[in-house]
Amino acid sequence: MVVGALGHQIESWAESPFPLAPTQPYRAGVTAPLEDLLSEDLPPVPLTFQSGETLAGVLDDLGLPPSEAATVIEQVRPFADPRKLKPSDTFRARVAVDGTLDEFELILAGRGRAVAVREERGWRGFWRPFERSVRAAAVSGRLESSLEASMRSAGGEGLIAYRLSDVFQWDLDFNRDLRVGDEFEILYERVFLDGSFDSLGGILAAAYTNQGKRLEAYRFGDEGGYYDAEGRPMRKRFLRSPLAFSRITSNFSHRRFHPVLKSYRPHYGVDYGAPTGTPVRVTAGGVVEFAGWNQGGGRMIKVRHPNGYLTAYLHLSKFASSIRPGRRVSQGEVIGYVGATGLATAPHLDYRVQYNGSWINPLSLKSVPAEPLPQHQLAEFIAVRDALREGLRTGSYVSPDAMRPKAGAVTAGVGRSLSQSSGH
Repeated sequence: MVVGALGHQIESWAESPFPLAPTQPYRAGVTAPLEDLLSEDLPPVPLTFQSGETLAGVLDDLGLPPSEAATVIEQVRPFADPRKLKPSDTFRARVAVDGTLDEFELILAGRGRAVAVREERGWRGFWRPFERSVRAAAVSGRLESSLEASMRSAGGEGLIAYRLSDVFQWDLDFNRDLRVGDEFEILYERVFLDGSFDSLGGILAAAYTNQGKRLEAYRFGDEGGYYDAEGRPMRKRFLRSPLAFSRITSNFSHRRFHPVLKSYRPHYGVDYGAPTGTPVRVTAGGVVEFAGWNQGGGRMIKVRHPNGYLTAYLHLSKFASSIRPGRRVSQGEVIGYVGATGLATAPHLDYRVQYNGSWINPLSLKSVPAEPLPQHQLAEFIAVRDALREGLRTGSYVSPDAMRPKAGAVTAGVGRSLSQSSGH
């Protein structure tokens, strides 16, 4: 199977108007540093492991005797467990003119390359990590439909919408506050491995204008927290919503017609309609007071918070595996999943907030800001903020710290991107 695929590739390359340089034959008796033995003329298109295919089987298909195949496997084992190869892992092979396998490269997705090279005394293994670079990219636009669709229309990745909701989750309820015509500007990271796009990084800076009010957020500090333009943390005591994205189907009320009981009664929470299984986040840090069945409320979790606050999450389909009474939970942690247990006509979350024993409207809960940055850090923050603001405008960002000369540090900004490279 492998030999056939390799032969087909070789024929394609030979017919290419830009053929590869001929492979140099292996020369016995020549010993050189491993880095010098690693060739630059491996096939440019790697082969993918087929379902059920093993490393030993691939080496056998490449004509390697069992004893040599075992040696190659041992040479790459420190870098790659042959038993845990995935379909996303690939390989390349260099064959000498006499048909002898000279070099074998196992490419591990997201990590690097485990290489085995034939030498005079046998095979030797080597690890070549991917060169990782992070480049800044900018996107700006207006909200025309959903935030994700608007992000794509503006030329950005849809996933950035969810990263944006994480940044502004204390100030914007992404279920009810967004309006058509809102404007967004985002400077974010794109991660490349050996020059090829791999994944999205985090948001560096963002601005969102909601109903005429502009919100700004800038990443700062070793822990990667976000701060507003004045250096105040974006993090607040409570999240605006326990669900990242959903819709409000019923509001807090002292007299609401119950769809199941067919009578008017108080509804001390806000209902968020969402599919069964949607993750539910605890809106503030605290201790789980109750996790169990609550008749009409179905599966319910109550969390006790400092300063007299309690939050409740009703009609859950199930709890997160670690949730139990007495366990401490952190703000934003997933504690359960949306369901329709108890007296419910459709999947939704009934979210309630109690203050000093009385139920209050969760939507009227005022977020209490955290303390701003200390005075001695403000000058550094302002320098970073101004550089990020310029990055939002141009799409190119160089941190003030990177501008200071450092031994061994290389930072380059090209066009609308910034690259910072390191072995990964």
